[in-house]
Amino acid sequence: MKTLGYAALTATSPLAPFAIERRALRANDVAMEILFCGVCHSDLHTSRNDWGWTRFPNVPGHEIVGRVTEVGAQVTRHKVGDTVAVGCLVDSCQHCDQCHAGEEQYCRNGRTDTYNSPDRITGENTLGGYSKHIVVREEFVLRLPEGLDPALAGPLLCAGITTYSPLRTWGVGPGSRVGVIGLGGLGHMAVKLASAMGAHVTVMSRSTDKEADALDLGADQLLVSSDPQAMAAAASGFDLIIDTVPVKHDLNPYLPLLDIDGTLVIVGQVGLMAETHTGSLILGRRSVAGSLIGGIAQTQEMLDFCARMDIHPECEMIRMDQIHDAFERMEKADVRYRFVIDMASLDASKA
Repeated sequence: MKTLGYAALTATSPLAPFAIERRALRANDVAMEILFCGVCHSDLHTSRNDWGWTRFPNVPGHEIVGRVTEVGAQVTRHKVGDTVAVGCLVDSCQHCDQCHAGEEQYCRNGRTDTYNSPDRITGENTLGGYSKHIVVREEFVLRLPEGLDPALAGPLLCAGITTYSPLRTWGVGPGSRVGVIGLGGLGHMAVKLASAMGAHVTVMSRSTDKEADALDLGADQLLVSSDPQAMAAAASGFDLIIDTVPVKHDLNPYLPLLDIDGTLVIVGQVGLMAETHTGSLILGRRSVAGSLIGGIAQTQEMLDFCARMDIHPECEMIRMDQIHDAFERMEKADVRYRFVIDMASLDASKA
């Protein structure tokens, strides 16, 4: 299948129109026309090879909402015309203990990411959702429930599940005390989801500038992390803290905020962090953990939960040819809170 996408050809070149040849359908494949695709910070990092593992050409995009156009002979879960979604994963071995547990993101034999990942069968580099069409293994195609706006749902496939998964893993519910560090694309979803689960939610920010936004999104209060007195007064006040900050930062001020057996979960920063003083961990039996998206079943659970609770990301719609400006604005945190590409804007005449 010939289609059109936007690709980075090198780490220094801007994304530009790129002709793609999608594979012929395997028996368990679903083909879809992509209607909307969210823009994730990892799209920017990967296209610029910030992490050192990008294979070029790179077509980013793993927050995909589309319409089924064709199905393979053995497909039973989806049919032509269905509105569906694809997140960060498009394949896994399906045989290891983690796959059997519904944790495909931790596949022992290596998950296949939606882009910049070797196809499990051919070894070819996967190309993501900044394109008009995509072909994905049936088990990794999600049902978009009624009640979710297709134009807004895309960021749930990454920002949504990235924050939903630790909330579920650490048992957040009514009465839980949840802190959220950072109020960006991930943080605003953590606030909405934790609030909908019945938690008491506190946003942690360096200033009061985002207080009104935090409260509008469902937070109960804002804690100014640069205020030593406010931080001291909040000591031992949280069961779980979701850390969404995407750059290197100091965890030490936040660890005393955890109650005994409390956990700080890192979902934003990939890489080295500042040195952590272990005294706060030992004296309070506190933990620092990491979390990577969620499995396919949990991602479907998250979509169903968001439809039931009327939770949508806060989005700004852009055209495909505005992606360079969107990347630059993301670096400046100049977005509230996620960009979504209307893929109807991708001009097929450029192929």
